[in-house]
Parts: sequence; structure tokens; C-alpha cells
Amino acid sequence: MDLREAIITPHAAEQMARRQVSEADVRAVLNAPDEVQPVRAGRVAVHGMMGAYLLRVFVDLDRDPVEVVTVYRTSKINKYRSRP
Repeated sequence: MDLREAIITPHAAEQMARRQVSEADVRAVLNAPDEVQPVRAGRVAVHGMMGAYLLRVFVDLDRDPVEVVTVYRTSKINKYRSRP
């Protein structure tokens, strides 16, 4: 699973703009994720810290190339991380 080559869908780009998350931040998480959690068959949530926030990047793996479908940041770190 090579997340570095993931493309960002138009929906994800729209959500990134609305939530003020840069493509550079998304690429940093995809290049060096802190954690990858399965969501459902073919989809994972990729986590990385962005300052005091957890950045969650949802990626569909059943596409070629893999696609970022949405992105958001949250302060509820303990709710989403499987490890502290």
C-alpha cells in the first residue's frame, strides 16, 4: 500500500479548502503516517499529528491509484487513535 502516490479527489480538495487543511499537510501524513486504521473493506483512515490536532485522511485503497476521499482535523485525539 503506497499512500504517497494517492490522488486527491475533488470532494477531498473541497473539504480541505473548507477546513483550511493544506495539501502539504495531507502529503506529510500520507508520506509518514502515525497510524493507519481500517474503516471498511477498501478504505483506511490515515492519522498524523498536526500541532495540537489529529489529522485524519480517508483513503480508498481499492482504486488505482489510491484516492484521498476526505480529510479533517480534530482535537478529539483519544477518541480516534488506537494508541496514546
